[in-house]
Amino acid sequence: MRDLFTADTVFCTSFMDHLILYVHAHLWLVAATLAVAVVAIVIEMRARGESFASVSPQEAIQLMNRGALAIDLRPLEQYAAGHLSGARRMDGEQILKGGELLKKHKQKPLIVYCDRGSLATAAVRQLRAQGFDQAVNLRGGLSAWRAEHLPVERDAGQKA
Repeated sequence: MRDLFTADTVFCTSFMDHLILYVHAHLWLVAATLAVAVVAIVIEMRARGESFASVSPQEAIQLMNRGALAIDLRPLEQYAAGHLSGARRMDGEQILKGGELLKKHKQKPLIVYCDRGSLATAAVRQLRAQGFDQAVNLRGGLSAWRAEHLPVERDAGQKA
């Protein structure tokens, strides 16, 4: 702090001169601030990039009314306890082979969901890489669906 008020700094008249002196005196602080800013920008851009490929439960209903296929990534026990109407259960290995297993649905919208939405985001990326351009994630997963009190089906076709 004393370095800012020495005889050398008395003659600094512009903001840029003060900024240069500050950066020189606090190089690590400035570097850490820049690193945090870059990380924040990357996280924000990633979140915005993923949000284009996700839909709300209400938007999912509209897509399902237009013939979208719902894909459930949850374990079999959870699927049997309740899933979206007409949903097809798939696991990670089947998603990797999605091009073969879902080729007749390539032109249809695919709504991929799990319990909270995090696993489905990765699955949507994988499906899009295989050419399923209309694959989307159910934002918030089945938890968001249930939070809006929307119906789910049980394995026997009964509403839950």
